[in-house]
Amino acid sequence: MSNIQINYSINLYRIIRFLFCLKGLLTEVFKLGKRKVLSESDLKELVMPQQGELLGRVIKLVGGDNIIVKCTDGKVRTCRIRGKIKRRMWIREHDVVLIAPWDFQPDKADIVWRYISAHAEKLQKDGFLEGV
Repeated sequence: MSNIQINYSINLYRIIRFLFCLKGLLTEVFKLGKRKVLSESDLKELVMPQQGELLGRVIKLVGGDNIIVKCTDGKVRTCRIRGKIKRRMWIREHDVVLIAPWDFQPDKADIVWRYISAHAEKLQKDGFLEGV
């Protein structure tokens, strides 16, 4: 009986050792584990306003996907977060955003992009955020 227990424990030891070796190999091949944290400015590029787009600063989060934004043209608009960025970017008060006003309701718009703080400071320094 003791001989069977010894063989069983040796086999169990070999299986555990094999699993640890396999985990190390999988970690190396698939790059599992902690990822290196990069700064936000390295992760995102600076998006400039195109034709028909405006810059604005978030005044208030209304609820759902609605946000009140003061735009560079002086108007205050109710903006909707596009579905593409709704789950990817968190928008807070005083964030600088890029909006696209609706053609059929000029007092409403879609939020196209949220700028990180480094890019917002650069836009402020370059004079794009006049009147916001």
